[in-house]
Amino acid sequence: MYYDTEKNDHGLPHNPFKAIVAPRPIGWISSQDSDGRTNLAPYSFFNCVCDRPPIVLFSSSGYKDSVANVDSTGEFVCNMASWDLKDEMNLSSAAVPHETSEFDLTGLEMAPSRLVRPPRVAKAVTALECKHLQTLQMKGLDGKEADSWVVFGQVVGVHIDDNIIVDGRVDVTRYKPLSRLGYMDYAVIEQVFEMGRPKS
Repeated sequence: MYYDTEKNDHGLPHNPFKAIVAPRPIGWISSQDSDGRTNLAPYSFFNCVCDRPPIVLFSSSGYKDSVANVDSTGEFVCNMASWDLKDEMNLSSAAVPHETSEFDLTGLEMAPSRLVRPPRVAKAVTALECKHLQTLQMKGLDGKEADSWVVFGQVVGVHIDDNIIVDGRVDVTRYKPLSRLGYMDYAVIEQVFEMGRPKS
């Protein structure tokens, strides 16, 4: 099949775009507003951009609390959601008033970060402390601004639970990071394989 994205004429009951660009890692973003109130929200439009320096991004449909907080304070933490925390991650996606902390909503314990003010999820086996680089509002081919915002941050500190390090490597099969698929579907990484790059 083929469809035109402007016409959205795929004829399917649900838009397949997000199911095609999958799986996507979930960045579980913790932030604080200028008054120190905490926020925790999952973003499946998340990924790393480069490793020298280490830079990550997350994208929000709508100018939500996470984006506003990062723009205001210049800091955030990307906690990686795992199988053991799937229910808390899902609960933290609820639309709640700005004054409501998702840490309280989910019952998750906060742990202090070292180089940024926002706390991290204590049970998350990996967390990336980030300093804000820039926020971009996206535009379409027609030049019109979309209600989509991309936040870039440089990773300044990394937390890793020692229990997921095996033979000097982070073993994703031990902590089973969650990934987002299309629709209401998720996946978990439980099996990996290795391929060497061709020699030139």
